[in-house]
Amino acid sequence: MHFLNFFPLFVFLYFLAVTHAATFDITNQCTYPVWAAASPGGGRRLDSGQTWNINVNPGTTTGRIWGRTNCNFDGNGRGKCQTGDCNGRLQCQGFGSAPNTLAEFALNQPNNLDFVDISLVDGFNIPMEFSPINGGCRKLQCSADINGQCPSELQAPGGCNNPCTVFKTKEYCCTNGSGSCSPTDFSRFFKQRCPDAYSYPQDDPTSMFTCPAGTNYKKQTQ
Repeated sequence: MHFLNFFPLFVFLYFLAVTHAATFDITNQCTYPVWAAASPGGGRRLDSGQTWNINVNPGTTTGRIWGRTNCNFDGNGRGKCQTGDCNGRLQCQGFGSAPNTLAEFALNQPNNLDFVDISLVDGFNIPMEFSPINGGCRKLQCSADINGQCPSELQAPGGCNNPCTVFKTKEYCCTNGSGSCSPTDFSRFFKQRCPDAYSYPQDDPTSMFTCPAGTNYKKQTQ
């Protein structure tokens, strides 16, 4: 399968007019299963063409959606995924394990803004697009063949790790607070291929975007 020809996960975000709650429509458009995951929201296996709908409360500040790959779960929803695994559960409670490409959002924030981004701070497993449907802000995309070009030090089964996961140093993890770290050769690898995405934890100026609250969105992994 050619890397760019398929869209494993397609997500529409739209807002309910009265409450400003958000509904995500997550559709697998690939020829293989994707185990979609969301925090808040849980998780579900999506075969090709299937859709999963989740509702997100207004004011949610740490929302994430990602795709898990090569998963096996038993009838009780216990098992494991090669990438994006969340404590061995089909119904995620918390965040997924690296490497996984993330769509992140905070809804209905001050000044009536939503904050949205694509993040590679937890590494990369599948390409992704996160974009508005009805205008007002720009499309975000990360569609490069990062897995195929991943530096040897960061390679992982099914994905490409971030350097913090591998080396666990302050230089890469930025654990000393705001302004404590700067781009590295590894973060430049990600940024050159996906200019819209977070390439390290303090990459805010080129990676955090705002949209008017109530914007409609679509998100897809490619």
